[in-house]
Amino acid sequence: MIFKSATVAASGLILLYTAVFFAVKFGWTNVAGRVDPRSAEFQAARPTVPAAPRWTRGEEWRTLATALRKDRPAIEGAARAAGVSPRLVAAVIVPEQLRLFYSEREIFKQIFAPLKILGNQTQFSWGVAGLKQETAKQIEEHLKDAASSFYLGPTNESLLDFQTDQPDEERFNRLTDDGDHYYSYLYAALFLKQVITQWEKAGFPIHDRVGGQRLLHIGYHGAQQLFDLIANAMIMAKQDSSEVGYSYM
Repeated sequence: MIFKSATVAASGLILLYTAVFFAVKFGWTNVAGRVDPRSAEFQAARPTVPAAPRWTRGEEWRTLATALRKDRPAIEGAARAAGVSPRLVAAVIVPEQLRLFYSEREIFKQIFAPLKILGNQTQFSWGVAGLKQETAKQIEEHLKDAASSFYLGPTNESLLDFQTDQPDEERFNRLTDDGDHYYSYLYAALFLKQVITQWEKAGFPIHDRVGGQRLLHIGYHGAQQLFDLIANAMIMAKQDSSEVGYSYM
């Protein structure tokens, strides 16, 4: 009788172990624990690193990045002379060069990409920054004109002084020099500094705004437009709250 009871007990244990084995093997015992939801919350809260923009993964960007590294001393020197960030100067060059790389495909494939160099313009626009001749002249004039709202002070007046009595020829040569892009960067850096200074004097410093490089009213002829928009917005706000319905300055 005792032997029979022991046999039954052993068989029961074997069945139990067998059932547990297959339950674990096939995942029948998998249930959500207290830790699982918390773990999922932590995983969801973990910051994700955004993928790099598509345009930074192409041959155009690799060419541009390499070329800018080569010009780092010139960029930093120009930025230091003008009193702006080197990154700001480089940021102006990037869209101009990418535009050139995509519009001049054959030149890019045959020259820019293999040599890892910047496009140096010599026709409608000049240099690696794509400056217009009239813009370059205005930058020079504002350096000397103490009455200009773009004036940077007496210590900067001689930064673009010419060494010959042929300023037009010298300006073209310095901006389109294939071997040294320093003046292209210096003109660009001074333009940025002059615009920043003008808006600081007006009490509306906007040089740190996102998308500022796309604002068409930034520049010498268009700088007043944004000031007008701000002033008119203030007038409209006053008008909207007026019982009369209109107001005059």
